[in-house]
Amino acid sequence: MAPAEIPPHVSVLLNESLEHLQLRPGQTVADCTLGAGGHSAAFIERIKPNGRLIAFDVDPEALSIARARLQPLADAADVSLDFVQDNFRNIRGALAALHVNSADAVFADLGVSSMQFDRPHRGFSFRFDEPLDMRMDPTLPQTAADLLRTRPENEIADIIYQYGEERKSRRIARAIVEQRRANPVETTGQLEELVRRALRVRRHERIHPATRTFQALRIAVNGELDALQALLSDGPELLTPGGRIGIITFHSLEDRLVKHAFKALDQTGRFQQTVKFVAASDAEIEQNPRSRSAKLRVLERCT
Repeated sequence: MAPAEIPPHVSVLLNESLEHLQLRPGQTVADCTLGAGGHSAAFIERIKPNGRLIAFDVDPEALSIARARLQPLADAADVSLDFVQDNFRNIRGALAALHVNSADAVFADLGVSSMQFDRPHRGFSFRFDEPLDMRMDPTLPQTAADLLRTRPENEIADIIYQYGEERKSRRIARAIVEQRRANPVETTGQLEELVRRALRVRRHERIHPATRTFQALRIAVNGELDALQALLSDGPELLTPGGRIGIITFHSLEDRLVKHAFKALDQTGRFQQTVKFVAASDAEIEQNPRSRSAKLRVLERCT
């Protein structure tokens, strides 16, 4: 599929995010995961006029696409717009560099965007046979292929088990190490076929047998859970009183971290959870199957 034919990215839980963040004109919002800019475009409409949107993404390609889309909207709405090419783990320092001490809302839509899954040169998906990259930030030093070529078998097994929740991780890791003695795994197609053989898949399954392994490698390469921990530490503290942080997760590892962090903060009396969680409606799931596992959790700063 050529880039021009890639279907447009569909923002997950968009209306629910707007409802629970309760944005108002003139507010400052930090969108930690800009992507194609779908959520940010809606935020601009809610904080106009005189609002400020600070949009983060580690992916320069995403920033370029979103800038072309959002800058005219922001100009017309009299909203100040800052683009930050950085990981949201650095939100505190990035806001300080912009002389922003606090925000009325902090938002993150975690995971890989449709742009990254669907573009055939990024190495996130086994839909295409391509170099096994998986870096959201192309300046990161290690690709997924590098990881599989250099890490010991037990470490690869632990990554696949912990980040992919794959029970047969040791069988997969053993197959990877045996394969690399002759030729290292370098492409998504090679890894997909290796996992399929290692798991001895003989029947159709609802989830592709390589899905958990690909998820695990992507999380490891990009340090996703460490970045989320940093956001959960700094994001709530950057809120103004009455400000809210909303985070959309897509798998249990992410959601567990957010759930426990928000619960602990709720118990301090300085913050409160405004909703247990919000899931996608049947109508949204039918329109966008990737929203099936999405959960939105929201926390408000009280003092």
